[in-house]
Amino acid sequence: MPTWLVTGGAGFIGGNFVLGSVGQGIRIVNLDALTYSGNLDTLSSLEGDDRHVFVRGDIGDRELVARLLAEYQPDAVINFAAESHVDRSIDGPAAFVQTNVVGTLSLLEAVRDYWKSLEGARDAFRFLHVSTDEVYGTLGETGKFTETTPYAPNSPYSASKAASDHLVRAFHHTYGLPTLTTNCSNNYGPYHFPEKLIPLVIARALADESLPVYGDGRQVRDWLFVSDHCDAIRAVLSAGRVGETYNVGGNAEKQNIEVVKTICALLDAKRPRGDGKSRESQITHVDDRPGHDRRYAIDASKLRDELGWEPKYTFERGIEETVDWYLGNQDWVQRALDGSYRLERIGAAA
Repeated sequence: MPTWLVTGGAGFIGGNFVLGSVGQGIRIVNLDALTYSGNLDTLSSLEGDDRHVFVRGDIGDRELVARLLAEYQPDAVINFAAESHVDRSIDGPAAFVQTNVVGTLSLLEAVRDYWKSLEGARDAFRFLHVSTDEVYGTLGETGKFTETTPYAPNSPYSASKAASDHLVRAFHHTYGLPTLTTNCSNNYGPYHFPEKLIPLVIARALADESLPVYGDGRQVRDWLFVSDHCDAIRAVLSAGRVGETYNVGGNAEKQNIEVVKTICALLDAKRPRGDGKSRESQITHVDDRPGHDRRYAIDASKLRDELGWEPKYTFERGIEETVDWYLGNQDWVQRALDGSYRLERIGAAA
């Protein structure tokens, strides 16, 4: 049974990746610091499954990471661990630098030393770093990000991720560490923490609250269903060329206002308001985010041409499945919203 060390595996993308990988027969050692967005409820179906070993800890804890590597001898390390919310990075950038830059450096040093100790098994080992299209900055009305697009991050979050990408590249070129990097577009799907656009809109719409939309709402994002992203990561891990970067996109460019209105229409059909009004009446435009990037779009042709990966989900299919998941998993949603998912693990729940 292959063994992978996954960092940040209690978060949104990491949690989906862990669930899917264990389902495919991989043993996962899951290291997560359980900051506010780390949610063990996501992994509840794996309780008692010896293919999943959860360890609470920080990627910046060099001694802990070294111990886990020595004890479990993973065939790969997949790094999801990151502070990831742009608004939070604007309010408090230091935490993003600490985790995404300093923490990634510490992780890389521990993994490098472990890899050097493998001797005959070095060639098969991989370190895969999960990053974002936001490192490339913003696009005009046309064009797409490719793997050779110059980095031009515009928020503290994207700057910290850009720095971590450069560190990963440097560890490959300086030490020979067999690294891979993926830069993805906006993910959505089950288990998404409710501060992000899609789950926030669903939660607020169901609560008959206002649906805040930044500026004119015409910012464009390429939406990627989370299971498609996880499949792409596994494809890159399996057959990607060492030292290379692969962009992962969903072929689904949508304006934010389109996304919000689509969710409203789905909820109108599946969970109508008591007064019969459309949930679009709840939309409220608010002041735009400082430095808000106008458009992202991913060219994922390298991933398609080299590894045969393409997204399986259209946006229409993915967003309906997402809405259905949230409607069917209100216990998970409410525990995320009221914070009880955190209180229990610190012994403060009633």
